[in-house]
Amino acid sequence: MGVRLVTKGSWKDTMTFLKQDPTKKINSILHRYGAAGVRALSAYTPVDTGKTAMSWGYEVTHEGDKSIITWTNSNISDYVNVAIILQYGHATKNGGWVEGRDYINPALQPIFDAMAESAWKEVTK
Repeated sequence: MGVRLVTKGSWKDTMTFLKQDPTKKINSILHRYGAAGVRALSAYTPVDTGKTAMSWGYEVTHEGDKSIITWTNSNISDYVNVAIILQYGHATKNGGWVEGRDYINPALQPIFDAMAESAWKEVTK
């Protein structure tokens, strides 16, 4: 028993699509959203001196068939990433507790939504 596929027309569009280097388009999209995420995180970061807000960056990496955006913050104080303790809270030297403030998730949610919409449009073209 076999499978037989009969078509009419041309496979030209399909073959053109398959021959494209998908990483070029994906890289462009990831860098666009990486930069948008940095702007959003900078705008949403609680400000005292402004150092944490100005310390956001991003990296795009590829591992096998996965492409990854990682947002980073380089503001480190006493071996602690300040962006993380602002998000989750931290103990104080006198035994108190400073409650965290969820600012990262609200900053990035619109970026995630836009990426998903953009990816869906690309796939359904």
